[in-house]
Amino acid sequence: MPTSFLGNALRGTFFFTYGLWWSVRYPLKYLRRKGDAEGQLGRGRTEVFEGMLKASFALVGILVEQFVPTGPHLQLYSPKTHSWTDLIHWHYSTIYLFFLLSGITDVVSHSLLKLSPGFDRLSLSLALLVEGLLFCFRDYSDAVLDQHLHSLLAVAIFAGALCALLEVFLRDHIILETFRTSSFLLQGSWLWQIGFVLSPPWGGPGWDPNDSSNLLFLTMCFCWHYMGALAIVATNAATSHCCNESCQLKFGDIDVELDCGLCLRRGKKSSSGTLLPESSSDDK
Repeated sequence: MPTSFLGNALRGTFFFTYGLWWSVRYPLKYLRRKGDAEGQLGRGRTEVFEGMLKASFALVGILVEQFVPTGPHLQLYSPKTHSWTDLIHWHYSTIYLFFLLSGITDVVSHSLLKLSPGFDRLSLSLALLVEGLLFCFRDYSDAVLDQHLHSLLAVAIFAGALCALLEVFLRDHIILETFRTSSFLLQGSWLWQIGFVLSPPWGGPGWDPNDSSNLLFLTMCFCWHYMGALAIVATNAATSHCCNESCQLKFGDIDVELDCGLCLRRGKKSSSGTLLPESSSDDK
């Protein structure tokens, strides 16, 4: 199946942006004061925002895949040619459809119509499993290089799916969240790499598919991409810790703490009234 640089770049940007956001959000979540009711409410709002963003991107992706000039325009089978219509567009539309379902589940799970805990992670795991399944069984037409690139991509996809599935039972587990974050960063950067290898933006043919050394180099390159993803996670975690330490100041009744990247000043509630000093002078 042919692929385009722009399509891979857009999908890669989505996954990389999500991974970048999570690499900041999750460390901050664990650095914040536990038992904060306002923090719990803020986290629910963040989940709703993430779900709306995910659903919006997926919906736009479906519309673009279906209604571009070369798209199928919601026609799956052509009665004239007696064949399937533009399955490459239906391939990506199916992926977007399950991420749309995941986004809707996020919104419903953390809004007034709350679902049982874990449904949001289950829907994300399902979306990633469907994505990996479709990439594993797509028609590569003996394109060894294309198949090798997407096989490596499937590793990142299934790793993220496994983490999301485990989070259904191990909620708010920082190790699983960190690993899922790194898998999204890896998937995003690798989609960009696929675009540069198969369809360079400057035009011309892609890499030589008959050169076996390209397969070895790209496998090493995949490992370097993951090393870069881990470096981003570690850097953002360290930066979040430093910012939290510098913004968390306590002066008597003033508490300044880092909350999702913002310093919020809140006065502590006092349980006792203020005592007025009595005059110590003697009555004459």
